[in-house]
Amino acid sequence: MQDNKSSEKSKKGRKSRASGARFETKVRQNLEELGWNVTKWTNTVDYEKNKIVPAKRKYNPYLKALSIGTGFPDFVCFRHNSDGSYEIVGIEVKSNGYLDKVERGMCVWMLENKIFPRILIAKKAREGRNGTIEYVDFNKRYNKSHL
Repeated sequence: MQDNKSSEKSKKGRKSRASGARFETKVRQNLEELGWNVTKWTNTVDYEKNKIVPAKRKYNPYLKALSIGTGFPDFVCFRHNSDGSYEIVGIEVKSNGYLDKVERGMCVWMLENKIFPRILIAKKAREGRNGTIEYVDFNKRYNKSHL
């Protein structure tokens, strides 16, 4: 009985990760269509050292390979404005739009330390296959107006 439950959870987790990866690809394509230059962010916050460090690579035992580090936020995007300046933004992709406590803490740290001037959360605006993407400003979503 226990083995059956863990097998179901394993299948559910596999489907969730695949769905998240597909949504991340969709977000990247959407941002590029909107004129942003998009690159994967491979760093994360180390609170003990109080600085940005490379994200640890994840080992996949089935493929016997290391995946690229999963940084936070997922993407860093920039575009050239008409006034000659560049606009830079961090994008975290979440299907449900919810950041856990650790992720919220990293966002606050990155904004306070001016790593990014703005962080957006990309979420599904409508359930279903062809749902649209909604970009929510972290400061507005979590009422961090003091930054």
